[in-house]
Amino acid sequence: MSFVQRKIPFVGTVDTNPETKPFFDGCAAGKLVIPQCVDTGKFIWYPRGISPFTLGPVEWKEVSGKGTIYTYSVMERANPPYCIAYVTLAEGPKMMTNIVDIDFKDIKIGMAVKLKFIDTENGPPMPFFAPA
Repeated sequence: MSFVQRKIPFVGTVDTNPETKPFFDGCAAGKLVIPQCVDTGKFIWYPRGISPFTLGPVEWKEVSGKGTIYTYSVMERANPPYCIAYVTLAEGPKMMTNIVDIDFKDIKIGMAVKLKFIDTENGPPMPFFAPA
């Protein structure tokens, strides 16, 4: 089964939660920007304005966009089929995303992937991953 680009809806608005605005601004600029705990230095996924490690402040930083597939599942019954996965970013956190631009039978756990932004129907481009 091979990858077919599907329409990606965007639910809500970028302004729904002001805490996540730096993430969406980064997506609009073609950059993956995620929070980093000021006290521990750990990167955080999902985007939020307070560190879950210390309940302290975060700084928003651009990350490399490199990672490896931690686990995945191919949604074969969807029309068109797609692959959902957890990708372990080079900076540490695991990010739920989709794997694109690959025949689904070729996807493997531990496979190196790189960031690719895909346009949504009514919002900013969103981060997905393709083979590195």
